[in-house]
Amino acid sequence: MATVELLFSAQPEHVRTARLVAAAVARRAGVDEAVLDEVRLAVGEACSRAVGLHRSNGVTTPVRVVLTEEEKTFSIEVGDEVPGAGVAAADAVGVPGARAAAPAEEYDDADGEDEMGLAVIRGLVDDVEVSAGEDGGTIRMSWSANPDAPLA
Repeated sequence: MATVELLFSAQPEHVRTARLVAAAVARRAGVDEAVLDEVRLAVGEACSRAVGLHRSNGVTTPVRVVLTEEEKTFSIEVGDEVPGAGVAAADAVGVPGARAAAPAEEYDDADGEDEMGLAVIRGLVDDVEVSAGEDGGTIRMSWSANPDAPLA
């Protein structure tokens, strides 16, 4: 199992770098070329969401992205460190691994942009797990991979 971990300061300009790294690692892991745009878009949404949560809540720690290549699966986890943010009770319904979030008054979700970002991610990725807790939230996305496929 190969893992790449990327930490970046919560600045919007770093989201593009995360997208490029994710696409390169996904390609190397054997994710189908036709799916790479979905990987880029999903990572961009998840990272933008994390950056927005950090900035609107005054969190200065870096956004964490972990890219993992397993035998037949490629997964990406994007983590924020905003306590309790990331999953409203309504969003938790039907989302594997989701936990109830802190009350809305304890964090700022930038007027529903958080919910929109989660909806976009769910539309791009078949296997998504969203969780939130006292240490922050995580979005875990995974795709099928064929590591034996020749690189283009």
